[in-house]
Amino acid sequence: MQLTPGAVSLDALARIYFEELAVAVNPAAKPAVDAAVARVAEAAAGSAAVYGVNTGFGKLASVKIAPEDTATLQRNLILSHCSGVGPAIPRRVARLMMALKLASLGRGASGVRWKVIECIEALLAKGVTPVIPAQGSVGASGDLAPLAHMTAVLIGAGEAEFRGRVLPGAEALAEAGIAPVELGPKEGLGLINGTQFSTAFALAGLFEGWRCAEGALVASALSTDAIMGSTAPLEPEIHALRGHRGQLETAAFLRALLDGSEIRESHREGDARVQDPYCIRCQPQVTGAAMDLMRQAAATLEIEANAVTDNPLVISGAIVSGGNFHAEPVAFAADMIALALAEIGAISQRRIALMVDPALSHDLPPFLTPAPGLNSGLMIAEVTSAALMSENKQRANPCSTDSTPTSANQEDHVSMAAHGARRLMDMADNLGRIVGIELICGAQGIAFRAPLETSAPLRAVIARLREEVPPLQEDRYLAPDLEAAAVLIRSGAAAAASGLAVPPLGA
Repeated sequence: MQLTPGAVSLDALARIYFEELAVAVNPAAKPAVDAAVARVAEAAAGSAAVYGVNTGFGKLASVKIAPEDTATLQRNLILSHCSGVGPAIPRRVARLMMALKLASLGRGASGVRWKVIECIEALLAKGVTPVIPAQGSVGASGDLAPLAHMTAVLIGAGEAEFRGRVLPGAEALAEAGIAPVELGPKEGLGLINGTQFSTAFALAGLFEGWRCAEGALVASALSTDAIMGSTAPLEPEIHALRGHRGQLETAAFLRALLDGSEIRESHREGDARVQDPYCIRCQPQVTGAAMDLMRQAAATLEIEANAVTDNPLVISGAIVSGGNFHAEPVAFAADMIALALAEIGAISQRRIALMVDPALSHDLPPFLTPAPGLNSGLMIAEVTSAALMSENKQRANPCSTDSTPTSANQEDHVSMAAHGARRLMDMADNLGRIVGIELICGAQGIAFRAPLETSAPLRAVIARLREEVPPLQEDRYLAPDLEAAAVLIRSGAAAAASGLAVPPLGA
C-alpha cells in the first residue's frame, strides 16, 4: 500500500493493521524530505547551537556537540533510549507503528533522509519486525523508549523477529538482505520523537473494539428475542426526536435484525409486561452513544496518524523547537475508547444476567439448561462475564489525568497516552468474551422458544455459531465454547453472518 503523507485514511490504517500490509511512502513526498535534510545538514555544519542537531538532548540541550561527533551523538541517543521493559508488543501493532512513522517522516518536516524511509519500508516488506518492549513511555517527548527499540534495528542493534525467530538486529537485517543505516544529524531524534507507539495501540484498540461493538448489536438482538422483548423502543420516531447518529443507526440495525421474527409477533398482544428492563429497552441509547464516542476518538486518531510529532521541526527553512510530541490528544482519545468498551460490556453483561435469571427471563429455564439442578448450565459463564465486565470498568479509569515529571523536570507534564492506549487491546479482548457469552446465551434462549422462530438474519447468526458451538443440552467443559464464541465476535464473523450492513466506523 502506498501512503500519501497527510492523507492516510482510517480505512487504510485498519487494513495495514488487520492485513499486516507492506507500505511505502508516495515518491511525490521526496522533494520536501530532501529539502528538510539539506537544511539540517547546513545547521550541523554551522557554529550556531541547534537543538537535536548539534546539541545534547532534554536537560542536556545546552551541551554543544562538535560536527565530527554528530553521528556518534545520534547512535548514542538510540542505544541509551532503548530502555523499555516488559513483554514485546504484538507484531501487528509494531508494524502499524512503523507505518505511522513513515507517514510522519514523509511530511518533510523531520529532516530524516529518504534512505532511512526506504529502510523502514524494507523492514515492512520483508517481514522484519523490531522487538519492542511494551513498557517505558509516558507519552511526552515522544514515545522515546519504544521508538528507540524500533530504530535500533535500523542501525543493526536491538532485536527483531524474522521468519518466526527472534534474532539480533544485525542478523535479522542480514538474513533479509537489508543494509543497516548510519544515522545522520537529527535523524535519531526524528525517529524516536513522536506519538506513533501510543497512536498505534490506540488505533488497534479502536479497530478491535469496533468489531466487538458490531458483534454486540447482533448479540443484543438475539437477547431481545430470547426474553421476548419488545421492539417498540426501536421505533424510528423515538430516535429521530433525539438525533444522535449512533442511536439512530443502532436502532435501525436492530430493527432490521429482528424484522420477521415469529417470536416477536407472538407476544404483541396480551403480554402483561409493560416495559422491558433498560438493558433491552435502552440499547440504542447506550451502545449507540458508545459507538459515537469511538467515532470521536477515531477522528482524533486519524488526524494524529497524519501528523508530524517529532521535535525540532524544519519549517519555512528554519529549525524550530515545539511540543508536537506531547500525546495529550491520543491520551484523551484512548480514555474515550476505554469508556465506550466498558459500557458496551456493562450493558451486554446485564442482558446475560437477565437471560439466566428465571425471575426475569419470561419463562426461560434457570441458567438456560433443559435440566436445571442436575445441570448448572450457563451459571458460571454469567459469572465470568461479570468478572470481565468489572475488570474493564476498573481499567476505564482515565489515564490522561495522571502525570509525573521526568527528565530532571524538563518534561514536567506528560500525557500517559501509552498507558491509556496499551490497555485497550486487553479491554477489547474482555469485551469480545463478554459479548461471546451473550451470543451463546441468546442462541440458547431462542431455542427454548421453538416452534416459534426468530428472524432470518438472526437464524443465520445462530447457524454460524452452531458451526463452532453446539447447543447446551447437558453440562460440559465450556471454556473452549466461550473462546470460540469470542473469536466469532472479535473477528467480525458473527456480525457478518447476519448478512446486513453494520454501521460504519467512519463517515
